[in-house]
Amino acid sequence: MASRSSSKVAELVKARRWLFKFGSALVTDDGRGLHNQRILSWCRVIAAHQKARQLEVAFVSSGAVAEGIARLGLKKRPRLLRKLQAVAAIGQAGVMKAYETALKSEGLVAASLLLTRQDLSDRQSYLNARATLTTLIGMKVIPVINENDTVATEEIRFGDNDFLAALVANLIEADVLVLVTDQKGFYKKDPRVEPNAEFIDRAEALDASLDQYAGSGGAIGRGGMKSKLQAARQAALGGAITVICDGRSPAALEQLLAGNCSGTLIYPNDTKLAARKRWLSFQSDASGCLLLDDGAVRVLQAAGSSLLPVGVVAVEGEFSRGALVSCRSATGVEVAKGLSNYSSDEARLIAGCRSDMLEKKLGYAGDREIIHRDNLVITRSGTGQFTGS
Repeated sequence: MASRSSSKVAELVKARRWLFKFGSALVTDDGRGLHNQRILSWCRVIAAHQKARQLEVAFVSSGAVAEGIARLGLKKRPRLLRKLQAVAAIGQAGVMKAYETALKSEGLVAASLLLTRQDLSDRQSYLNARATLTTLIGMKVIPVINENDTVATEEIRFGDNDFLAALVANLIEADVLVLVTDQKGFYKKDPRVEPNAEFIDRAEALDASLDQYAGSGGAIGRGGMKSKLQAARQAALGGAITVICDGRSPAALEQLLAGNCSGTLIYPNDTKLAARKRWLSFQSDASGCLLLDDGAVRVLQAAGSSLLPVGVVAVEGEFSRGALVSCRSATGVEVAKGLSNYSSDEARLIAGCRSDMLEKKLGYAGDREIIHRDNLVITRSGTGQFTGS
């Protein structure tokens, strides 16, 4: 494991496409308005390496709501969604201006993109967003991406920008995702409570022991180490290394870009999902559910094979062909999800049937799989971890 970890650190020097996510607490100086000097220092360091090494760079930045709160002089984050959206609209203008000013001072051009989960849940919109981002990056423009809090609702919001950053990392096929925060990295206990907490400098994304150490977020942001771990695992599906580092000083970013990681480096296993499966992996609005027998669960987890009708015990919900469906074990745990080759009515007809019985049941020669392996991702392994096989 140590040799693999060392090789991943070495890959930082060779990495070409970098995505940096800046959290609210740092961007807004713990909610007291934008920290323009800090933003400028980040941009200076990153711009120097971008020019010297021809790096491809994009930013995901929080801070719109927190900046809006500061501009309006509010004492706490609004609870009403419509008020939260209004505050975000006020704050986003300031956030973008800060990055535009900082990047312009380094001879770089900034672009602004606001996304919702709905934008990336639709396959065509997802591809359009990818085309726009990769074009901007290819032009050496720095995209500054944020969740579109002004229109997002509870049903379509990402929840925090760590998850958004992970999705963007998959979207642009980033080599490295850097989660810039107000902590050095990942600890086994909260260092704000336990000053002598043990620091984790290297870990594999699928290491189940990390879950017990993850905590929740603070008052300004919505994320925390738990969301950063989930983001690292999502980014790992595309083969990206994730680094959690302290952004309070530009020195940490300088060292990181030079290949000397002082934060927590979370590296992927050897499996990299194809682009289509990375898109499937974050879809959450399943139209129905297929309940599987134990044999089908074992086969899916062991080999990531196609799901055959013989392994389906029951069908729940109403859905059409091509819909996203959840595949669950007898205990109700989701083990996979994918795009169904059959409608819910057809799936009920063939549930539990062998392949040689399908034509008789359906009245026509259909697909032998309910979900083909190319349209299926495994969401839980035997240890309960997301694998995305």
